[in-house]
Amino acid sequence: MYPTLRTSPTRAQWIDATASTLGDFGDTNRKALDSANRAGEFPRDLYAEMGRLGYLGPLVPKEFGGLGGGVAEYVVISEEVGRHGLVSGQIAAQGQRWLLDWGTDDQQAQWLRPIATGAAVFSESISERNAGSSFKAMQSTAERTGSDWLLTGSKTHVNLGADCDVTLFYAMAPEGLTSFLVDMTLPGISTRVTDPIGLRLIRTADVDFDQVLVSDEARLGPPGGGMQTFLSTFNISRLGNASELIGLGRRALELGLRYAGERQVGANMVTDFQGIQWLVADAWCDLQAASLARDDAAIVHESGVDIALHTSVAKKLSITAAEHASDAAYSLVGGHGLYFDEPYADILNDIKVLKVAGGSAEILRNYIARRILKDAGHEGLS
Repeated sequence: MYPTLRTSPTRAQWIDATASTLGDFGDTNRKALDSANRAGEFPRDLYAEMGRLGYLGPLVPKEFGGLGGGVAEYVVISEEVGRHGLVSGQIAAQGQRWLLDWGTDDQQAQWLRPIATGAAVFSESISERNAGSSFKAMQSTAERTGSDWLLTGSKTHVNLGADCDVTLFYAMAPEGLTSFLVDMTLPGISTRVTDPIGLRLIRTADVDFDQVLVSDEARLGPPGGGMQTFLSTFNISRLGNASELIGLGRRALELGLRYAGERQVGANMVTDFQGIQWLVADAWCDLQAASLARDDAAIVHESGVDIALHTSVAKKLSITAAEHASDAAYSLVGGHGLYFDEPYADILNDIKVLKVAGGSAEILRNYIARRILKDAGHEGLS
């Protein structure tokens, strides 16, 4: 939709070309994508092809094999991934942001190009069974041994954890929260594929680290600087989550409208009924509002302003919009949408996963409320 990003003619032209290319890619590979999604398998060949097309490295400079774009390009690609049911490059983009913000020259030389082109797969090992949004409960440790580190801990909900070549491991060091780029071929790492309800193309895994020895050159950012490294990427990746939600909502509503526009009920089509038209109007308006908030956050980021509030609002509105669009689609298609050989259940489950990923609706509401209440002008109300 991109209501604000399209105001630039050059960017609008790029958006149309990107949407067309990714739409064609989805159509050409629909059977393989759907088969992998149902089986919960990572389609590495299709992922690599997206990398060769340039759609896994939106934030990476061209000299490192990336698109050379910014947050605006990142959110467009993320939305089109949701819109066309493609394998997400969201985790790769987060890795790129971490490397660009905090990586040493050697770390960037080793990992940036492979991640941006799809030759290497990145993951992030952060969540634990008793430590999700609160790092204070994290049990993973990083202990010094001479000039090296021993990493120990069990991580869960790791997208591509069993399929990746490198992971970003967060642990408590003596100095505090610290992150490390860990080569997954090192001894002491074991993985177990799990079975998520959604986003099954980037399947999850539990990843265990049993005294994994890494050099100090693997450390990303300063010792004890884990919160800073996390937040620098997290606020951007939240916009990717919001954008995929908008894309999923668009896909659900568009598919529903195509079906309902040809489905006759008595002398009328389904879309002739006022009650149905109201559902369509409300769902479309929600998607438009979410898109405006997301576009605003992407543009504000270009000015260098703190975008934490902007991204929180965008993600919250995108959750609501995607859920409403999915609900409206079921009303449009009725019993036609109640089968696994149709895409509606997959879309709904992807929305449920993204509703939690990158900050749940409840966490977002808490953050937005705190920002309003702490500000003397109540964030623009006065």
